[in-house]
Amino acid sequence: MVVETAPLFIPGGMGPPELAIILIIAILLFGANKIPKLARSTGEAMGEFQKGREKVESELEEMRDGSQAEGASQQNEDFVDTEPVTTEEESTTEAETETETETN
Repeated sequence: MVVETAPLFIPGGMGPPELAIILIIAILLFGANKIPKLARSTGEAMGEFQKGREKVESELEEMRDGSQAEGASQQNEDFVDTEPVTTEEESTTEAETETETETN
């Protein structure tokens, strides 16, 4: 005759028996007075973690938006002639200035 026993912890998740065991162990370890303080500090820590995660996500989104805008503006610059147009008189003055700088 084979007797099947139920596992102590069900692989599908935590049910009421598992939570009760965890609660009893927590009361034995920390005492009934410290449990609310422990729960409060855990909640605050989780809240801070959530704020930090949201901040990082928003910064990453801003960086993505900035790089997309930068890529679009760079594509527009490729079609525009960005070299300044100089007249013959301006180029002569620039050449003279460069020669004077080299001689000094």
